[in-house]
Amino acid sequence: MQRMSAVLLLVLLAVGTVHLSAQVNPYKDGTPGVTGYRAEVMAEVMVQEDKLTRLADAVPADKYTWRPSDDTRSFAEVLLHISAANYNLYKLVGTPPPSGIDVKNLEKSTTDKTKIVAMLKDSFAHAKAAIKAMPDADLDKSLDWFGGKNTERGILLFIVRHTAEHLGQSIAYARMVSVVPPWTEDARKAQAAAPKKQ
Repeated sequence: MQRMSAVLLLVLLAVGTVHLSAQVNPYKDGTPGVTGYRAEVMAEVMVQEDKLTRLADAVPADKYTWRPSDDTRSFAEVLLHISAANYNLYKLVGTPPPSGIDVKNLEKSTTDKTKIVAMLKDSFAHAKAAIKAMPDADLDKSLDWFGGKNTERGILLFIVRHTAEHLGQSIAYARMVSVVPPWTEDARKAQAAAPKKQ
């Protein structure tokens, strides 16, 4: 029993080591340039960026136009929708989209994988810059929101939730076209490399 526990511990350590080395870990490595609540938001944004860009790289270019049904977004459109939100929603906390970005039509602007991955990365750079630029004093500032009121703190929370929703959608899409998320593949490789029980 003790030996089995030791082997299990080694497997878990191996999985954890690959998991942390292969993925961004802002909870351990920090969030340069921000503290407090903005650091908590930044950590989530950094994890979402890492997972979405790794997944975008893993999905083959010919699957970017795949959609589960005619009335849903394609994989390309989901990634561009996330990008558009990263550009558009942060204007609510003081950082407008860069000039030249057509946020309204971005979602259907291309199906080219290289362009989409670049846009996704650029949009996350914009999001992180917006979080850094936002003063802590503005977190409790109130603004109109869906017929009611919200704070800028609440807007940041909404943005993180919105991206998480579409990350889950992207994972489901990838699995439906037989793409295993890279972080899951990392864990599988770590398990395969772990010492076998005698």
